[in-house]
Amino acid sequence: MHDYSSSTRLGDLTIDEFLAAVAAGTPAPGGGSVAALAGALGAALAAMVAGLTVGRERYAAHDAEMRSLLAQADALRQELVALLDADTAAYTAVMVAYKLPKDTEAQRAGRAATIQAALRGAAETPLAAAAACAEVLRLTARAAAHGNRNAASDAAVSALMAHAGLIGAVRNVRINIKSIDDEAFCRAAETRVADLLRAGEQALSEALAAADARG
Repeated sequence: MHDYSSSTRLGDLTIDEFLAAVAAGTPAPGGGSVAALAGALGAALAAMVAGLTVGRERYAAHDAEMRSLLAQADALRQELVALLDADTAAYTAVMVAYKLPKDTEAQRAGRAATIQAALRGAAETPLAAAAACAEVLRLTARAAAHGNRNAASDAAVSALMAHAGLIGAVRNVRINIKSIDDEAFCRAAETRVADLLRAGEQALSEALAAADARG
């Protein structure tokens, strides 16, 4: 999470500007944005591998698959870039909630409810990023197995980036649910996280094995 206050979309920053913002001694942008960006980079590489495959006679048997993969990877990249700023909003909501007055019983009750709602949003945002990263990993495994073999190493890097994004996003989910009182919500989030991790690990293994075999 982060409290990046600029009206500029994080996705509109140059690479140097984004890195400088991360390196600055402020909470914004932070691990949530970096995790989403890692997933977006993985999606971009998956799209690249597919783009180097479509229309080539050697890979005609997988042309339709790679065209579909390209479209899906582009959509996931856009989703993950949007989550850079969704993370901003989620973190800001939590910070605003904690600053609410607590002088009276009514204020304390309202503040507690607002904090819980904000924390729930702060868990849901990285959960969405984790799900998108896991989907990128699934696409990358297919790209590594059926895409242009000259881009096998790119498919491997795609998988590694998406996996890093998945692991980072999961950590943000888990840190936020520690403070959420809704036990049913927390159990559901943890179950979803466990499922995504299992799927992600499997896809990573498949992608790297395919890349190694074809590279």
